[in-house]
Formats: sequence, structure tokens, C-alpha cells
Amino acid sequence: MLITEIAHKARVSPATVSRAINQPQLVAADSLARIRAVMQQHNYVPAPLNRRRGPKAHLPEQRRIGVWFVGAKANNPSLNWFQDQLLQVQSTDPRYRVDLRVLFSNTPGELPRTIASEQLDGVIVQGMEPSAECLAQLRVTPNVWFMTRRSPAYPGDYVEPDNEENGRLAAEYLKERGHKSVALISTDPDYSAIVQRIAAFVARAGELGLTVHSMLGKANPGGTSYLEIAPLHGESGTLARGLMDCTPKATGLYLPVDHFCGSFFRALREAGKKPGRDFEAILGNYNPVIYHNLDHSPAAIDINLPMLVRKVVDHLLWRIENPEVRGRIGITVSPRLLTPEAAHGLAK
Repeated sequence: MLITEIAHKARVSPATVSRAINQPQLVAADSLARIRAVMQQHNYVPAPLNRRRGPKAHLPEQRRIGVWFVGAKANNPSLNWFQDQLLQVQSTDPRYRVDLRVLFSNTPGELPRTIASEQLDGVIVQGMEPSAECLAQLRVTPNVWFMTRRSPAYPGDYVEPDNEENGRLAAEYLKERGHKSVALISTDPDYSAIVQRIAAFVARAGELGLTVHSMLGKANPGGTSYLEIAPLHGESGTLARGLMDCTPKATGLYLPVDHFCGSFFRALREAGKKPGRDFEAILGNYNPVIYHNLDHSPAAIDINLPMLVRKVVDHLLWRIENPEVRGRIGITVSPRLLTPEAAHGLAK
């Protein structure tokens, strides 16, 4: 069977079939699935690698990297998400040849001893910002900050969600839905990601002519890790009562984070408020596990965690290869808006 025949049956170009055989990581998942289905149907087996024409895939050198969760206890199962995301990336793209080590420290001033003993090529830093002393010791090892809670003075490279775009998207969504009076509701208001999302939401809502009410809970106790703290569900009732006292009544709600939204929506339900009739919400995070357990399906903003993991690994590998490049490099990843229908479908 010729490649041109496979291409015709799979509805792709011959060049795409060639890439599917020699460099499958470059082919879109749906096209690759169709090509492989046609090949299987016709018992087509590609020639051995050394006899193939066209470009050959060259796998990069495997790197040993660490993910350092600062301010977190060892063996915390809730912190397996990075490994899970990386495994998904590796299953679809052989270029990510990474031997991952997960590291923990209870405080920002404690550098894991295994950073030296593991002979790591590079480190991804996540959680609380390490102390200046730890960062000085880490300077000889390529490292990249990941996600949130980085201070403006953090000296190194970083990869994080675009939190300002998150807040703007939420304000624009509520405006498009016809709301004139809106509320932002959150616990942990000093958390840097929430600070950025709130500021962007308030600014954009003001530009759109919306009335904005702020319902903010207590600040996280100083020195407590955001990796370890449990959501303060007891605040939900207070936040719900504050919302009901708003004048004019707020019908569009923005919750910049989702970890407390289940208890908040429950407090509204117990007060006789129904989604769709009394309020409409949009969440600034999308966690399928949390979303699946909500009593209704609000819109949500997905921070695009798989892309964030790809970007931070990509950048760390680049930094390992280019240690001489000076200056701090920052990368932000745009979120995507999920309508209630789309978010509900993904949560199934």
C-alpha cells in the first residue's frame, strides 16, 4: 500500500502520513488516530527505521530534574498532580525524556539535601518562595519558578498562568451574559494569584460599566503554606450573607479560585438562592474533581495546566542547555473560557 493511498483514506496529506511514521509527535492527535486506523485496517507496516526516507526522529538526552514543593510535607498525595501531568505529556511526546524526582521542604528556609545527592540537571520550584539563602545555594543549578506566589523581586525565570487575563475574561463573560451588578468572592485574598485576578476583574468590570461588590474572606495566616492549608469552609456562610446584603443586588459572581465554591454554593442554596434564577457564577479555576461535585454547572476558566507543565519543562530544559544566558525570563500561559456546557462535559 502506498503512502498516497493511506493519505487519501485518512483525509490527510502524504507529508502528514510521512510525519506520522517518522515523527508522530508532530502530528495532531485526531489525524494520527485516523492514519494509524487505516494502516491497521490494511496491515501496513512501515519499513525499518534505517531504510525509511525522510527525516528521522532524534530523541534528546534524558535529563534528571526535580520538582521542589516548598512548604510541603513529604509524600503528600495531593501533590502528585505534577507527576500525573508530566506522565500524560510523556505518553504523547517522546521528546520529554525526563527522569523526575519530587522534593519537599517544610519551610522556605530549608533546602532539600537530595538536590545535591540526586545530581539533578535542573529544578522546578513550586509552592512558597524559597528564602534568599536557599536561592543563593540553588544558583549553581538551573531552576525555574512554576505557577503562583512568586514575589515581584523573585530573581529567577518563571512560568505561570496569566492571572490578569483570567480576571478580564470573567468580567467580560458576565457582561456578555447581561449582568450589571457583579460580585467577586474569595477566601485567601492575599494569595498572589487571587490578588492579580481580583485587580484585573475590578479594572475590566469598571471599564465595562459594571457595579462591583467585593466579598473577601480572611487572609491566610502568615507563614502558612498554601500547599498545606485546608479551605476555610466556615467562611462561606459569612461570604454568602455579605452577598445577599449587596445593593444593588449582585447577580453575576466571580470566584477567582474554586477550592471553597462547593461550600459557598451550598450556603447560597440553604439561604434559598438558586443558580440561574438568583445568580450566575464563573470560576477562576477548573478542577474536574471539584467541579463534578458541585450542585450546578457554572462557567469556568481553565488555567491550561497541561500546557503550563509543558512550558515549564521546556524552559527548564532550555535553561539547562543555555546557562550562560543572562537576565530573567518570564512566560505566562493564557487560560481558556469554558461555558457551563463545556465545563460539565469535561467533568464527566
